[in-house]
Amino acid sequence: MATELIMLGLSHRTAPVAMREALAVDPALSEEFVKLLVTLPAIGEATIVSTCNRVEIYAGTTDRVAAFDALKGHLAGRLPADGGVLGDLETHLYRRAGRAAIHHLFRVASSLDSLVVGEPQILGQVKEAYDLASRAGSAGVLLGDCFPRAFRVARRIRRDTEIAKQTVSVSSVAVELARQVFDGFEGRRVLLIGAGEMADLAGRALKDQGATVAVTNRTFARAEEFGQRLGFAVERFEELDQAIGRADIVITSTGARQPILTRVDLERIQKQRRNRSLVIVDIAVPRDVQAGASQVPGVYLWDIDDLQKEASSGMAGRREEAEKAEIIVEEELSRYLVVQSGRGVAPTIAALRAHFLSVAKAETDKTLAMVPQADDRTRKAIERLAETIAVKLLHNPQVVLKKEAAGDMADVLTGAVAQLFDLPPLGATEPTNQAAPPGDPAAIDPQDQAKP
Repeated sequence: MATELIMLGLSHRTAPVAMREALAVDPALSEEFVKLLVTLPAIGEATIVSTCNRVEIYAGTTDRVAAFDALKGHLAGRLPADGGVLGDLETHLYRRAGRAAIHHLFRVASSLDSLVVGEPQILGQVKEAYDLASRAGSAGVLLGDCFPRAFRVARRIRRDTEIAKQTVSVSSVAVELARQVFDGFEGRRVLLIGAGEMADLAGRALKDQGATVAVTNRTFARAEEFGQRLGFAVERFEELDQAIGRADIVITSTGARQPILTRVDLERIQKQRRNRSLVIVDIAVPRDVQAGASQVPGVYLWDIDDLQKEASSGMAGRREEAEKAEIIVEEELSRYLVVQSGRGVAPTIAALRAHFLSVAKAETDKTLAMVPQADDRTRKAIERLAETIAVKLLHNPQVVLKKEAAGDMADVLTGAVAQLFDLPPLGATEPTNQAAPPGDPAAIDPQDQAKP
């Protein structure tokens, strides 16, 4: 049975941040996680794309039903045990298989399924997912084929459309949210908690608009290097209360598994600040700030789901470029599937050619044995004649097999050819990616028709 790509996951489109943060994989444990995936029933190769906006497992399998069940059960086991876990998870999950899974991967890598369409970070995150699988030894032929192709599609879209003409990101949306509270950022103090890419982008944008930016991180050396490189002040994480007390805007994006700021913490800090306005944009998953903190007087708190709503309102200006990008995805997908299908019939064509040429050579040898007096020129003419006849007889079968490679008759024709000419076993079936038939678990996806 053919190996195909499947994907099981959830994202900002289908699941609230609480569900996403419960399933997010700690980067420090991600290699162990994907190694475990390939021990599950029906999973031959696998990786995970785990970001603040999505948790998606991509896998190669020969039994999509068993594989989907195994992956869903594995994700359900990561959720808290208190009440209705499996049912709740099912309402947020989407599944894709074969063509639909590759199409989704291409869209994700190209930022067409992102919270902010056109943002550049997701391509790097998808590359990290593939690198992770390579390090863990969980990437096989199928992932090694699909993921690099997705990278090429993403690069073509960025080259051939203007979807990324105006740099957009989760961080840039965070800056716009802060603008709703403050008229401008001149003289405002900004504290970045976490020294990652999101903090980098937000900090640069705010500094360009006149803000004074400071950074803090649990690892002081990392904060210090970050601050020196970008010209930001550095605060010690142990003095977080005082650092927040001096700030007007806090953008937090750490990898902590539990909130680093609770409602009690902010009540204490705001008392010292005399309830002066404090904007907190929490772009971490899991969240860095306890949800109830938004009720503290003077605190304006937005999390990643709030950023999604804000990003949606600004999508209209990029919709035309996104539509162009969708066309490119379809073109590249069709091209990829044709190549894949051609690979599927290639072993049969090769075996058929070897069979015909072998017969031609055997008959040539018999003929030459009967005319030992033939000179070299005559012998070469006989050999060339036999080979030419074989190649001409091969021509039409090869054309038909290649033409039908992407169609429903491919398996029937290759099987018939193998039986008619008694071809030797061709070995393992080549990976293929056919669309999910109606009623198949891969077809259950409420988001399939959604456009950005």
